Amino acid sequence: MAEKNNQNVPQEENLSQLLQIRRDKLAKLQEEGSDPFQVTRYEVNNDSANIKENFDALEGSEVSVAGRLMSKRGMGKVSFCDLQDKSGRIQLYARKDEMDEEEYERFKKYDIGDIVGVHGVVFRTQRGEMSVRVVKVTLLSKSLLPLPEKFHGLTNTELRYRQRYVDLIVNPEVKRNFIIRSKFIKHVRDFMDGRGFMEVETPVLNTISGGATARPFITHHNTLDIDMYMRIATELPLKRLIVGGMDRVYEIGRIFRNEGMDPKHNPEFTTIELYQAYADFNDMMDLFEDLLSSAAQKILGTYQVEWQGEKIDLTPGWPRLPMHEAVKQYCGIDFMAITSDEEAVAAAKSIGVELPETADKTWGNALYECFDQKVEEKLIQPTFITMHPVDVSPLAKRSPKDPRLTERFELFICHSEMGNAFSELNDPIDQRQRFQKQVELRDKGDEEAGMMDEDFLTALEYGMPPTGGLGIGIDRCVMLLTNSDSIREVILFPTMKPLD
Repeated sequence: MAEKNNQNVPQEENLSQLLQIRRDKLAKLQEEGSDPFQVTRYEVNNDSANIKENFDALEGSEVSVAGRLMSKRGMGKVSFCDLQDKSGRIQLYARKDEMDEEEYERFKKYDIGDIVGVHGVVFRTQRGEMSVRVVKVTLLSKSLLPLPEKFHGLTNTELRYRQRYVDLIVNPEVKRNFIIRSKFIKHVRDFMDGRGFMEVETPVLNTISGGATARPFITHHNTLDIDMYMRIATELPLKRLIVGGMDRVYEIGRIFRNEGMDPKHNPEFTTIELYQAYADFNDMMDLFEDLLSSAAQKILGTYQVEWQGEKIDLTPGWPRLPMHEAVKQYCGIDFMAITSDEEAVAAAKSIGVELPETADKTWGNALYECFDQKVEEKLIQPTFITMHPVDVSPLAKRSPKDPRLTERFELFICHSEMGNAFSELNDPIDQRQRFQKQVELRDKGDEEAGMMDEDFLTALEYGMPPTGGLGIGIDRCVMLLTNSDSIREVILFPTMKPLD
């Protein structure tokens, strides 16, 4: 056992010796004309899960499997190894007198982490373990770095995210999150396609940052010699398509926001945005509720999920609560009885709510900050918060009942925003005024405020039908379905600070 740790050797020196041993093994194989890196393909006709699930039918049959060696036992005249492939693990059983002697001796020298192809016979050992009796083994790739220590695995959270490839090898349960993610995205596509929506693609690089309140990433286009913005939303291009007569469109794509990083936020993340002509925000609530609840039922087989230590019930019929009612319920302030900006700001301060320096001291901003700072954290079960103030909703249609409010909602589950939707503003005159307000905020130093988009205003002037729009955070939904506390658990390669 050449790699057995020597307790008297410093850790760095011991690791260096292990690395050299593996390279020496590779060099010897290459000298003998058995370079594993020269192997171009291997015929695989089975996997570990299928062998175990169909053992009775396959017992005694020859199979070819391939994967990574994860453990070795014995190594005398009889060797046992665990082979890990895409579907799980299965035991390999190799006997010296049943194989070519030279091949068996080479097999004994293979290291944990090496990738091999195995031709053998399905059988059950005397201890009853389903196994493959090795007839021939082929080294397909040499692992030059040892895997993390057997009994502890890769447990350093930051290292797991930096080296997702190792994380997936030694913590195979991690793969479940990404299988669920894939299934959820497929469900979203099937759901939207089944309702007559068409999937489209819009630019990632834009000359104007718009469609959301967020700080963009800026890059430079050398040929045009202009700065460009990586998209912070897909909203404005998609609504141009509604103007053009494509009545139901959606896009699943990466979004980029130059903002803080925490368990709920990654600088690049995935959303679906969808727009439906002749619909409003009530239709979007129905659609969102149906989409997410049906995903839980189809993927997990239940409406009951656990997330962040809370038991969440996704059974359809989620409450719909106007923002001012939520603030009244949880904070005791009735904003609908307040008529002046000064009184609204004073009411917010009375419960410890301060407005951001860049925000205008208005009734709408005071209402929103009371909700954001005092109410959101208390929303556990699925709840639609509706009727946002116009001050924080530059792209949403005003409420016919109260022009201070808009036909907008956000869905909250376990004090996390899952999606955002409007009855879309289609009045180009009102839209220009709201864009202008965003420009003024930007001039005051608010880097998240929007820009004037003259081409979008031109599109609206040609006429956009009444439209419902909805944006959903794919990563947040997957966090919910996988009971993950961090967005990094559901993004294969999350953004990480470079190591020195």
